Amino acid sequence: MSIRVDYRASLSLVGTVLKYLTVPLLLPVVVALLYGETVAPFVLTIAVTLLAGGGLERLAPDPDIGPREAFLMVATTWLAVAVVGTIPYLVEAHGIPGLLSPIHPDSTLGNPANALFESMSGFTTTGATVLGSINVTDHTYGVMIWRQLTQWLGGMGIVVLAVAILPELSVGGAQLMDAEAPGPGIEKLSPKIAETARVLWGAYFAITVVEIMLLYGLDLAGMAGPNMDAYNAVAHGLTTMPTGGFSPQARSIEAFSAAVQWVIIPFMVIAGTNFALIWRALSGSPEKLWNDTEFRGYLGAMGVLTAIITGLLFTGGFATGVPEGATFDAAYLTEQAAALTGSLEPSLRHALFQAVSIVTTTGYASIDFDMWGSAAKYALLFGMFVGGSAGSTGGAVKIIRWIVIAKTVRRELFTSAHPEAVRPVRLGGNALDDRAVRGIMTFTLLYLVVFFLGAFVLAIDSTRVGMEFTVLELISAAASTLGNVGPAFYRLGPMGGYIPFPNTSKLFMVGLMWAGRLEILPLLVCLTPEYWRR
Repeated sequence: MSIRVDYRASLSLVGTVLKYLTVPLLLPVVVALLYGETVAPFVLTIAVTLLAGGGLERLAPDPDIGPREAFLMVATTWLAVAVVGTIPYLVEAHGIPGLLSPIHPDSTLGNPANALFESMSGFTTTGATVLGSINVTDHTYGVMIWRQLTQWLGGMGIVVLAVAILPELSVGGAQLMDAEAPGPGIEKLSPKIAETARVLWGAYFAITVVEIMLLYGLDLAGMAGPNMDAYNAVAHGLTTMPTGGFSPQARSIEAFSAAVQWVIIPFMVIAGTNFALIWRALSGSPEKLWNDTEFRGYLGAMGVLTAIITGLLFTGGFATGVPEGATFDAAYLTEQAAALTGSLEPSLRHALFQAVSIVTTTGYASIDFDMWGSAAKYALLFGMFVGGSAGSTGGAVKIIRWIVIAKTVRRELFTSAHPEAVRPVRLGGNALDDRAVRGIMTFTLLYLVVFFLGAFVLAIDSTRVGMEFTVLELISAAASTLGNVGPAFYRLGPMGGYIPFPNTSKLFMVGLMWAGRLEILPLLVCLTPEYWRR
């Protein structure tokens, strides 16, 4: 069989991206030096990345790519950076034979399956973790900031960043961005695709800096609680804007004051908004925000979810006891129920924070929502499928697709009653062609099929090794990893983690996170025989 895809060109560009990944690796080197830690894990990672990247680059000195090569390059890049990202975790746990003793030999990330899970969770901005303890006592500051940096790099997209700064990717950049950028399509802000990529990354960088300054400002003003310092301000800035959720605090955002929680909420909302729309609003056209159908739907979804959960919390909608596998105790449940029931501000704050965190797929927690009653939990589970806007850093299905599906269903109902009528699906006053509508319907159906299949595989695999998980744990784990959300329920809740799963399930969820970040189709296309045949 002759192969139609120029895989050498694709892998050569993967090598280019890997080679330049060594530049952001300098940040954990600096952090390690500031805290008097060894820089060996990152020096080794830089050396391996340079060798691997340089070797792959030689496969095609002058790569020329089309749509097929773009699919392969984007899919392979996300897997390659996740594999490279495991090196600091493994070195911290095992050391370097003859050169460096293990730094934290008890780290759960010494298990290669765990290290790959954590790395893929970081780059895909999922935020699901297999860390046994989340703090800078049981891990180095350098490794912890690497964990957060992977999310920031993955948020706007590594390939989009490469298109922005590497002139060799200017040819074929449009195909690469279409293959990687989350959502039905990317709005071009400039005739030159590299300029569009630079605008998107520029806005992303600027908003991250603003959030870091505000969080550290709250600390300087004594309003942030005991745990916020410059390190935590940077760490949370790096994980909010990519809708990542890798907090260096075991209690996530619950570790900070109400003021910090209120400040982080609007940044999560911004992170889940189409960055092109934000750029146009900041460029003198703020009315474009409210005139945008998707933005109104996005705010509406979070508003409805917030109103429902606020009502439940205000009226005492907590669990009637500690469920099996929950990470909280009865005293914590009693304390939180007493603090929230009948109190509007904390009920509204936690409901809004969690609704925004789940819908945008950030995954932060201002409270252990595992102690909420079933109604509030199922509301959050529903939110895992909503997702942010197209062109944002959020995951899941995306609100624009749900809007188109709702309009399509309404159109079908109308034309069933009026067969002679011609009624196109309109979005923002423009008629969508049937091909775009079919694409959205196909993606959503495929997403749901993969979700159900994922939950089924997790159930089979856990039964195989004699482990028991509740139905809610299994379906929320599949929904959370495929949607790049992060926390699930019970043992996998916001204060728990995915450690209980067997390694085989963890590797399967690595695939779910990878597929979710690529929005499934580019990965599946690469797996079809027709893609490879001439």
